[in-house]
Amino acid sequence: MSGTRSSWPVRLIKGFAMFWWDFLIGDTPELFVAALGIIGVVALLRIVLQWNGAAVVVLPLLCIGALTVSVRRAQGATRKK
Repeated sequence: MSGTRSSWPVRLIKGFAMFWWDFLIGDTPELFVAALGIIGVVALLRIVLQWNGAAVVVLPLLCIGALTVSVRRAQGATRKK
């Protein structure tokens, strides 16, 4: 065996990490960041401020806003090509 090939545990861990990176981040890292931000805002409203009703209303609004921004960015990138 040559010294350049990684051991199977290292390859397993690297493959596992690459799967999750591709699954979570994928082609649109801004949606991953938006999801983390939305979860943070809703958790802040729900847990810290105890505004359960506001959290229920804000969650879908933030999701729709993030998806709208992502679609607009994709449309803009398509038009530039």
